[in-house]
Amino acid sequence: MPVGILGIVQARMGSSRLPGKVLRPLAGRSVLGWVVRAAADAGVEDIVVATTRAPEDDAVVEECRRLGVGWHRGPTDDVLSRFLGVLDEHPAEAVLRLNADCPLLDPALIRTAAAVYGAVPGLHYLSTHVGRSLPLGMDVEIVDASVLRAIDATATAHHRSHVTSYVYAHPEIYRVMGLTLPPDASDLRVTLDTPQDWDLVSAVVAEFGDRPVPLRSLVTWLRLHPEVRDLNAGIHQKALELG
Repeated sequence: MPVGILGIVQARMGSSRLPGKVLRPLAGRSVLGWVVRAAADAGVEDIVVATTRAPEDDAVVEECRRLGVGWHRGPTDDVLSRFLGVLDEHPAEAVLRLNADCPLLDPALIRTAAAVYGAVPGLHYLSTHVGRSLPLGMDVEIVDASVLRAIDATATAHHRSHVTSYVYAHPEIYRVMGLTLPPDASDLRVTLDTPQDWDLVSAVVAEFGDRPVPLRSLVTWLRLHPEVRDLNAGIHQKALELG
């Protein structure tokens, strides 16, 4: 893992479709615990959870204590401000942004993204969702910390809740790279937003147990089990405006 990359996991209990999802237990480990473990297994040495000041997120702080990771509390809707608050307390050259509703993250993907980011001089942003080939819920993104600070003055509305969207919406300003990995599995959904997603993720964990599942193994298994794959096939991800 290149020196200077700080892992920030955004997590909060509030969710309109699946409240409290980040602390749901999966094989004896919280969903947030799965994400933190994936980052640690990838070699990320500094991991901080960015949560909110809402009373319900006291539970997230307690879980951070149990997991032995740091936390920062900030605004509920202004996630960019939360990230900048983390950077004020934990200065870094770049930020690995992770979502706490993605328990099936593959540590090998994180390592690959970090290696590519570190190998390209002058890169401002790298992500697997630019030219997506991965299942939704396994994406990795890394952004230059100085760029996050710079966009604080110009990012508004949805760009503040999506943290990095202002950067990749302006490739004429920032040097953006997409990381595409075969095979194409962009039709699959392993993120955790709805009860149907929970059913699918639970089925995967029941099969593979309490361990990170390599990308190819997960995709192969889902292709062979349409009855699992179809559990959340009707769920549509909320669209993101980039204007």
